[in-house]
Amino acid sequence: MMKNPYIYVCPYKCQILFSQFSIIFPIGFLTVFNIYKILIYNVLVSYINISTAYINNIKLKNIKYICNYLFDVGFMAGDFDPHQIEGKDKDLDGIIRPQDLQGFTGQDKIISNLRIFVQAAKLRGESLDHVLFHGPPGLGKTTLAHIIANELGVNMKVTSGPILDKPGDLAGLLTSLEEGDVLFIDEIHRLSPVVEEYLYSAMEDFVIDIMIDKGPGARSVRISLNPFTLVGATTRSGLLTSPLRARFGIKCALEYYDTQNLVNIVKRSSSILKVDISDEAAYEVALRSRGTPRIANSLLRRVRDFAQVIGSGDIDIKIARYALDALNIDKRGLDSIDNKILKTIITKFKGGPVGANTIATAVGEDQGTLEEVYEPFLIKEGFIIRTPRGREVTELAYRHLGLEMGESGENLLF
Repeated sequence: MMKNPYIYVCPYKCQILFSQFSIIFPIGFLTVFNIYKILIYNVLVSYINISTAYINNIKLKNIKYICNYLFDVGFMAGDFDPHQIEGKDKDLDGIIRPQDLQGFTGQDKIISNLRIFVQAAKLRGESLDHVLFHGPPGLGKTTLAHIIANELGVNMKVTSGPILDKPGDLAGLLTSLEEGDVLFIDEIHRLSPVVEEYLYSAMEDFVIDIMIDKGPGARSVRISLNPFTLVGATTRSGLLTSPLRARFGIKCALEYYDTQNLVNIVKRSSSILKVDISDEAAYEVALRSRGTPRIANSLLRRVRDFAQVIGSGDIDIKIARYALDALNIDKRGLDSIDNKILKTIITKFKGGPVGANTIATAVGEDQGTLEEVYEPFLIKEGFIIRTPRGREVTELAYRHLGLEMGESGENLLF
């Protein structure tokens, strides 16, 4: 057991003395926050086995709480419980995410199927078949991956496709998995071809073949793996190779949420954030959230800021509309760039057809951003259509901007 630390602070340095070692560092340019950070990283991670990812998400108040607590208990390993921190000070994304299938709102068909698949795997005592979640950003792919691990009662390791650039990186992850664990790979369509080849045998036979040495003395060594569940998430399932896609036994396509589900999500999040919100205000936030829970929660936090600064702290319909209008989010969920795209097609190209590259140049955006971020929602809502000759705005776009069909609206951009 480690003895209590003694801290000596002067205007130029801070010295932390422990039974085994001491740390001396200047504080001329360090804030109290940075001192706490150094203490957390150099001591907590080493002696109490708290993950670095968790430490990164801890706020100043929580760091101060942890340090004070540890000074009191004498750094006794196992006595400190990170979950003792009050929910209001935790990372908001973590506490807003539902932790089980029962608490997940929307995607009813997918949730119903996952509940059956998870229960069946637990009854057989097997690992769950590999799962692929695909769909637009912000619909809950990462959340569902965490929920699967929670429902199975196993550990989960998280990584992303671009990070795994060498087979050795993948091998290290796979060999560290225990039986039944979940490996979550975000943006799995961005895996390098070499790493993807190694993944095939791991997914099918739970083995990987590693090459030792080079030239005439090269040999292959087969390493057996514990049965595991790979959960992949991608926003562009079309970029997945056919062999990789075929190895996922469970494929789930997430869809945009309807307004009522988003209302329920907004109300749940507001209760977690301890902010009172009226039914009308929750509906207003949900209506302008583009069918996406991530956007709904983000807008809720911004509306909460307005309510606390210029209101009474509670969110009513008046403050909700004021805040959303200030954020340039209109009643159909379109932001300033969405409206600029529609106005540009109408005023500069007579409603279309016009190519995506031309539109992107006219509005000052990258073509990839236009096609992947803005265009899907505008097409889904019926504001623009794709034709062989290019993009065209619809009658709905004219009505949304207060114009008659065919009207040029030259004054819209000014």
